[in-house]
Amino acid sequence: MEKGKSQEFASEWIAAWNEHDVKKILAHYEDDFEMSSPAIIKLTGEPSGTLKGKAAVGGYWSGALQKFPDLRFQLLHVLRGANSVTLIYQGVLGLTAEVFHFASSGKVARAFAHYEL
Repeated sequence: MEKGKSQEFASEWIAAWNEHDVKKILAHYEDDFEMSSPAIIKLTGEPSGTLKGKAAVGGYWSGALQKFPDLRFQLLHVLRGANSVTLIYQGVLGLTAEVFHFASSGKVARAFAHYEL
């Protein structure tokens, strides 16, 4: 992914989260995208740690924003890959690396969150 596109995605994504605007956050994703995170297991009880689709993930994120009303992300690094970006940021669960794989549409098809142990 081009450096400018990576930075633009990172800035928009972080801003949407810091505004607590689920609609803006979801605008970055395909309708049927998959999100994997160990936090999904803790907050939803889904043993696979994966949710699929805007409705399921949007509900999960809305719940997280209610649980953490002071949620703010601080972007630390943007790493580029082939059709992917990794954002390293400080969040409510500590140091986080989130990997985004993009579809040909330019929207996220799969995302994977990683946290410090």
